[in-house]
Amino acid sequence: MSGHRLDLRGVTLHLNGTRLIGPLDLAVGPGEIATIMGPSGSGKSSLLAHLCGMLPPAFTAEGTVLVDGGDILALPPEQRRIGILFQDDLLFPHLSVGENLAFGLPPSVRGRAERRARIDQALEEADLAGFASRDPATLSGGQRARAALMRTLLSDPCLLLLDEPFGKLDAALRERFRAFVFDHARRRGLPVLLVTHDPADAGAAGSGKIITLD
Repeated sequence: MSGHRLDLRGVTLHLNGTRLIGPLDLAVGPGEIATIMGPSGSGKSSLLAHLCGMLPPAFTAEGTVLVDGGDILALPPEQRRIGILFQDDLLFPHLSVGENLAFGLPPSVRGRAERRARIDQALEEADLAGFASRDPATLSGGQRARAALMRTLLSDPCLLLLDEPFGKLDAALRERFRAFVFDHARRRGLPVLLVTHDPADAGAAGSGKIITLD
């Protein structure tokens, strides 16, 4: 499969001088899903924050993070091409659904017609065709979650980070949205790091690696 690759080499996180994670070595290939589990406070979300360049000052980090062989830690956060989904969908309430998706488009997508075509295609993929002018407040939880994923994918990321994005959904919706996210990641050849408390999430990820933090 063509796509992207993530390599963590000797990644270690310290919080106020105490080791929290690592040293961690992990390789995640195109479309593969690696699951990180562990209790609250074990450093799961902090690891994702480190990859994004958003680690709070109380933490120190060592090791190498490569995407497609390039060291992303040497890049400013906005150049790392990382997509992330959280438990909350974080749609902007003052923008329409289409405007929210437009926010994800990179500057390289120019011209109103091209931008609109990308947004319409993403809405169709998310089963939200015709929803561009809708207020996000009128969407169901599942629709909002799908819109948030498509906004993330429109930014053309090389890596997808999932920080408990299924946690607030009821069981049936959780299963459908999880399959939707994993399917899109696989089709785009994106390596995925999934942080979760739920063993069912790890099971749904298939044969990917599972890392349990103490």
